[in-house]
Amino acid sequence: MNTWASYAAVPLRLAVGGVFLRHGIMKFQAGLPSLTQFLHGLGFPFANAWAVLLIAVETVGAVCVIFGVLTRAWAACLAVVMIVAILRVKVPDGLDFELESMLLAGALSLVALGDGPLALGVKLKKVG
Repeated sequence: MNTWASYAAVPLRLAVGGVFLRHGIMKFQAGLPSLTQFLHGLGFPFANAWAVLLIAVETVGAVCVIFGVLTRAWAACLAVVMIVAILRVKVPDGLDFELESMLLAGALSLVALGDGPLALGVKLKKVG
């Protein structure tokens, strides 16, 4: 392994976190009733609660991933979101899921890599 390998998480955190943040903001701007209706149409029970959780994961989780705070935990949540999106939205409708697959791969890679050396989470661990 070369000396730069440990920094691989940094651009991956920025890319994965940035895309999820953008999508989370779009869901937030569309409004909770719209997302709730969409999830209800997919057959999700308690669609309102799932909508709130989805917006939280895609915004708060994405920001934490970008800054490298609890990266593994949030990346695991983001990976679950992508698995559900692929299996419940894309595949049943016969839609392409390249973006979702890449985000899933990126999130799973972050679960394996963790924060990386340039992360706020690393700084917080040293203080605590």
